[in-house]
Amino acid sequence: MIHDFCVVGAGIVGLATAAELLRRWPDASVVVLEKEPHVAVHQTGHNSGVIHAGIYYKPGSVKADFCRRGAEATRDFCDQHAIAYETRGKLVVATTQTERQGLDQLEANAHANGIGVEKIDAVELRRREPRLSGLAALFVPETGIVDYSQLCDALSRSLVRAGGELVLGVEVEAISETGSCVIVHAGGRTWRTSNFIACAGLQSDRIARLAGLPVDYRIIPFRGEYYDVVQQERTRVHHLIYPVPSPDLPFLGIHLTPTIHGGLTAGPNAVLGLAREGYRRGSLDIGDVADYLSFPGFWRLLRRHWRSGLGEWKNSLSKPQYVAECRKFLPELKDDDLQPRAAGIRAQAVTRSGDLIHDFLFLDTARMVHVCNAPSPAATSAIPIARHIADLVQKKDALPRSVTVGRQFDDAGLS
Repeated sequence: MIHDFCVVGAGIVGLATAAELLRRWPDASVVVLEKEPHVAVHQTGHNSGVIHAGIYYKPGSVKADFCRRGAEATRDFCDQHAIAYETRGKLVVATTQTERQGLDQLEANAHANGIGVEKIDAVELRRREPRLSGLAALFVPETGIVDYSQLCDALSRSLVRAGGELVLGVEVEAISETGSCVIVHAGGRTWRTSNFIACAGLQSDRIARLAGLPVDYRIIPFRGEYYDVVQQERTRVHHLIYPVPSPDLPFLGIHLTPTIHGGLTAGPNAVLGLAREGYRRGSLDIGDVADYLSFPGFWRLLRRHWRSGLGEWKNSLSKPQYVAECRKFLPELKDDDLQPRAAGIRAQAVTRSGDLIHDFLFLDTARMVHVCNAPSPAATSAIPIARHIADLVQKKDALPRSVTVGRQFDDAGLS
């Protein structure tokens, strides 16, 4: 049998893509391959659970466009599936004069992206969040919270109901593209497909190389460590509380985020990871480390950002140092108020010249589409990313004649 579509990766981007393919081509045969025993095991299940509004991203970039449209699409999907979410709003807090100037730049960027924000002074900040300290803040009303794992569960159920196939516990071992199909070997089995889509996250560069693409970037893992605020202190803030980010880095800094399940998290930092999928503290994968140590772009990146990297390591090794970052805007927070929480790992694409690839990156061939760089806000942007992938597929000549463009992806799917 030759499938019409084979998607690798059952994170939110892969599952949203499979759903969109079935929405456009409801008669198609779609299979999703995932090496883990469950969906949403990696980046999707290890993030802050934020529905981003899109204030940070370069105007005109794919990220800015997809995030803005994705926030609305995510809320719509949650409404369709009775998935809980809240639009609490975010406060980006300036605690120094330099950061205050950064707020002005961030406000201008938000307006350029068509996002409504409100600049407030210290008095108004205290009125809205009495326990916070800051010189000024930028209020982003559209920022929300959700559990992206629940979205993935809903997507996977809808996928199967619509006739798609989800195969878990099969790791891709080989990929070869021919004139008539793509042959995928995974978990000791073989799949043939007219169209192959890779949404492999932390392994995206390796899957692309396995498929024979000329990959001139490397995924470098950055470990994001979180803490849970103890239960009796979780009502200290209502909004999401963020610092003013560094304009040179894609990381947003340690922040306080209420969770949709009633918790409050602090984090993440951004420490160079010693394993792409090692979530436990002290995890080490020699192959993963050797992979980026042998890449010239890593050393060029290190020369530019070693100071910030050293600061992140200090936060990682010293809980008081970590808490001190939070106390800049929440002074009464104590070391004992934070308890360790599962870490996440960000897949960051870096070029050979040592530049961080900030925007989403896609590579394609006659029968393949690879999502090569999709860090935050990829979860928020998953539905527009899926639509973009389907657009790329639709332009190809690889659609079988039996596949027709038509109806919606059942009553509980993407619309």
